[in-house]
Amino acid sequence: MRASDSGGAGEDPFDEGGTGILRQPMAVWATTGASVVAFMGIGLVDPILPSIAKGLHASNSQVSLLFTSYFLITAVAMLVTGFVSSRIGGRKTLLAGLALVVVFAALSGTSSSVGELVGFRAGWGLGNALFVSTSLAVIVGAANPGVSRSDASRGGGGRRAGAAAILLYESALGLGMACGPLLGAVLGDMKWRYPFFGTAVLMAVGFIAITVFLKEQPRPARKTSVLDPLKALGHGGLASAAVSAFFYNYAFFTVLAFTPFVLDMSPYKSGGVFFAWGVLLAVFSVLVAPRVQERCGSLRVLGGSLVLLAVDLLVLGYGNHTTAVVCTILSGAFIGLNNTVFTELALGVSDAPRPVASAGYNFVRWFAAAAAPFLAPKIEEWTDAHIPFVVAALAALVGAGIVAVRRRALTLRAHELEPRHATEDGVSAFAN
Repeated sequence: MRASDSGGAGEDPFDEGGTGILRQPMAVWATTGASVVAFMGIGLVDPILPSIAKGLHASNSQVSLLFTSYFLITAVAMLVTGFVSSRIGGRKTLLAGLALVVVFAALSGTSSSVGELVGFRAGWGLGNALFVSTSLAVIVGAANPGVSRSDASRGGGGRRAGAAAILLYESALGLGMACGPLLGAVLGDMKWRYPFFGTAVLMAVGFIAITVFLKEQPRPARKTSVLDPLKALGHGGLASAAVSAFFYNYAFFTVLAFTPFVLDMSPYKSGGVFFAWGVLLAVFSVLVAPRVQERCGSLRVLGGSLVLLAVDLLVLGYGNHTTAVVCTILSGAFIGLNNTVFTELALGVSDAPRPVASAGYNFVRWFAAAAAPFLAPKIEEWTDAHIPFVVAALAALVGAGIVAVRRRALTLRAHELEPRHATEDGVSAFAN
């Protein structure tokens, strides 16, 4: 069940009324704006990877460790973000994450070696994990300042506001993924260090905005332990979703981290390609996915999209340069669909509270995001430039196979799970 389906029939989250997406409190806009910048940090380095390699005299595989260190720390941090936020509160967790990003993004711009840069990106990943893992629930909570959880679970204005806030968060994700490469291209064309400094400044603005506009959100009745996400993976449906997403993310981050080396374009041109890619990702995640899911069903959409992504990767790997550019952009559509459906599976397939289920799911899948940027250039060194895309396509097909084989375990029972989610959800959730 999509988060936006939680409202009543015929309710439009873009309605100009008091619960519409355009009538949110300043706290929601402040957190959403910072979320855009946080997601920008993921693809920021895409257009400047070749420039960084030249500037620091590093190989492609060494520079790709910028992604590996970032997402490896993010994966491990998934086990502690709920532990932290359930004890100090969502606002303080957001501010701690933003402060870490400001510091380590600025330090990244001062790096004199690829080793330093990789280390600073790891610290950046910790800050981003703390922020992103908490921002969705904080946005929803800030959109419902006077609505109790029990009222929200029964329906009405609280759920409509929550649906609009979640849609706003998904839009922030797409906008950040689209604008990150563009910012990296504009600033990186002058000097590869400038995108890191630019991100530090933007996140500092986000820190100030959240300090001023966001009040502390209610803490969950039950504190989350470090082991809770791992225990949640004992549920067959959640474990199946996480393992399938692991293979999907390998394919996803092969596109994101390895394709810039294959395209070998200037920062501006590479930034333009990944901006178009990000726009497709946003459109298909926010606008297209709900409609095709309603018509075809979530699991059919997911399986079909994974197969199409595999085909796209094979054509990308073996086509000419123009074909590679087109297929890179087109992959954004399939990635947008997959992101949306996988998130819903993670949040709705088990009876674990959403923050706990999400943490366990992300703990598994982000390891693939750490592995792909390192392995793809290595595979190219061992073979040729085509084989990394073959491996990524096979990974996407494995993900589709898991969805097909584990179909029964992945079937959503949202009407059974909603009461427990409504009463146990806390202040830490992590969407894509």
